[in-house]
Amino acid sequence: MTGKKVLVALSGGVDSTVCVHLLKEQGYTVAGLVLKMSPAHEDTVKAAQESANSLGIPLYVRDKTADFQQYVIDYFAEEYQNGRTPNPCIICNPTVKFKALADAADELGYDWIATGHYAKLEKQNGEVLLKKGNSAKRDQSYMLYRLNQRILSRLLLPLAELEKDEVRAIAANLGVSAASKPDSQENCFIVDNDYAGYIERHYGKSMPGDFISPEGVPCGKHKGIIHYTVGQRKGLGIALGRPVFIREIDAKTNRIYLADSGNEYFSKVMIEKLTTISGRPLMPASFQAKIRSMAAPCDAQAIPLPNNRAEIVFDKPQRATAKGQSVVLYDGDTVIGGGLIASCE
Repeated sequence: MTGKKVLVALSGGVDSTVCVHLLKEQGYTVAGLVLKMSPAHEDTVKAAQESANSLGIPLYVRDKTADFQQYVIDYFAEEYQNGRTPNPCIICNPTVKFKALADAADELGYDWIATGHYAKLEKQNGEVLLKKGNSAKRDQSYMLYRLNQRILSRLLLPLAELEKDEVRAIAANLGVSAASKPDSQENCFIVDNDYAGYIERHYGKSMPGDFISPEGVPCGKHKGIIHYTVGQRKGLGIALGRPVFIREIDAKTNRIYLADSGNEYFSKVMIEKLTTISGRPLMPASFQAKIRSMAAPCDAQAIPLPNNRAEIVFDKPQRATAKGQSVVLYDGDTVIGGGLIASCE
C-alpha cells in the first residue's frame, strides 16, 4: 500500500494523540476516528474532539453501541456467569474496534489505519508479523493476537519504538491536555471496576452456592460465582484455619472448589478458538507462552488439536490462571497466535 492517508483511532488520550502527531510529521494526511460504544464513552468523544482540534485534523464519530453490546458486553457477562474470566479488550479489538476502523477507512477513502498500541509490525515474505514493542512494561502485542492479515496489512503503529515516558514528553512539548491524563483503565465500560455489580444490575443476580473444601466437602457459602476468579485467595469469607485459593469454578453445579496453598500450579492448559497471525494452521512446536498480559513468557510445547483447539504443555508448571483468559504463543519477539483457556490441569 503506497497511499499517504491514514485514519487514526483517536480517544483523546496521550497515546492516540501522539500517534497522530508522529504520523503528521512523517508526511501522512491524518484524520481521527472515535467510536462511541457505551454511555461511558461520552467523555471519550469529547476528549477526542479536543485532541483533534488541537492537532488540526478532522474527526469522524461512529456509533458502535449495538456491536459493542453484542460482541463485548454480553460476552463479558455470559463468560462470568459461566465461571470464566474474560478479557474484553482481546475480543473487542478484532470484532469491534479494528473492524470499525478499517470499515470507516474504506468508506472515507483512507489507505491506512493506525492506533496508539505499543507493538511492532514487520513485513516478511508477503505477510505482516506482529512483534513485541520496545517497551517491556508497555508491550501490547498480547492484546492484539487475534488480529488478521487483512487488518495488519494496512495498520501503522507509530509508538512501537517508544517508551511511555517518551510519549508523555512529546505530548507535553506539544502543549496538549492529553499529556497529563492518566492511563486508560483496562475495562472501558465499567468505570468503577465493580464487574459483579455491573453484571447483577444488567443481567440479574448471581445465586449463592457452596464452597467445596480441599477434602471435597461443603465448607461455606459463596455470594455467586461472578464474584470470584480462579487463583483468588482474599475475600472468600471463609476460614479453614489454613490458606486456600480458588482452583475451579463449576457453573453447572454452582460450586467453587478450593485447594490448599502450594497447589496453585498447572502443567498444561487446553485452549480453544485458536487463531494465528499468519492465518495458517498452528504446527506442533516449542514456543514461549504468555498466560497473562504482563506475565513473563514461559517455555511450552503446543500440540494442535481439531476444531481450532490446542494443548499447551508448560516446561515448568505455571501459577493458576482462569478459564476464558488467553494464552498467546511467541517465537522470540514474534506473535504466532493464541487462544482462550478452556481447561487447566
